[in-house]
Amino acid sequence: MLVGQDKAGPRGEIARPASVRVGASMTARYVRIAGELRDEIMRGEYAVGAQLPSEAELAARFAASRGTIRQAVAVLATEGLVGSRQGARRIVLGRERSQSFAELHSFAQWARAMGYRVSGQVLEQRRRGASATDAVRLALQPGEPVLSVVRLRSLEGEPVMLERTVYAGWIAPAVERIAPDCESITQALYDSVGLVFAYGEHLIDAVPAGMEDARLLAVRRGSPLLRQRRITTTHEGRPVEWSDDRYRAGSVTFSIRNSVDANPLVRQVGDLRSTP
Repeated sequence: MLVGQDKAGPRGEIARPASVRVGASMTARYVRIAGELRDEIMRGEYAVGAQLPSEAELAARFAASRGTIRQAVAVLATEGLVGSRQGARRIVLGRERSQSFAELHSFAQWARAMGYRVSGQVLEQRRRGASATDAVRLALQPGEPVLSVVRLRSLEGEPVMLERTVYAGWIAPAVERIAPDCESITQALYDSVGLVFAYGEHLIDAVPAGMEDARLLAVRRGSPLLRQRRITTTHEGRPVEWSDDRYRAGSVTFSIRNSVDANPLVRQVGDLRSTP
């Protein structure tokens, strides 16, 4: 969620309040403190399993209030770098930060954050009636209008992901106005209509490449593909899109860090009789 975007309209459009600059200096301060601590963790100055200094020690070091220190440490906890309290201290869990919601949801934002050159190409875009699957995932009635889009995503000029996305009819006009070679649909929708994707459900499995997948991703038919199926909604829970994203083997990996205090992962049995 971007700074100042705390109120959504009835259609998921986000008003940009005039007060967005209020409290900016306080925000910048705890962000700067979090950044300095993050850099120290990344450099190995705090080993995995080590304790961060206490709130009092950090407050004295940075000449900041304990509240500001708590905010800074909370940022690191959200990124998965630090974990449970032991007294007034936090334990270092790892040296790789977790991706933000925007980076996990948006292929382009993730790629840019990792320093890669990213591109996208719309292969097919058409309006149609919602199928039974569309209706369930987007909370529609079968036959209601949706926009179906197929995009090929590339990293450093190499095709790595085929994205089949279905958008709810209410957001379709905004999607249709986006240039076919737009890098980030997520960013384009925010810039044009103020839409913020707020919640997502991701299902990850493996499937064999079909004829079309193989041709577009330049792999052999039947080659394993990493599939991510996702449903994304607004802050009010209004479905915006659902997507079937298929990655070429070896192009990306997903890592999960959990603990006794935080475990968002759910493992389920798939339908072994189903076909992709």
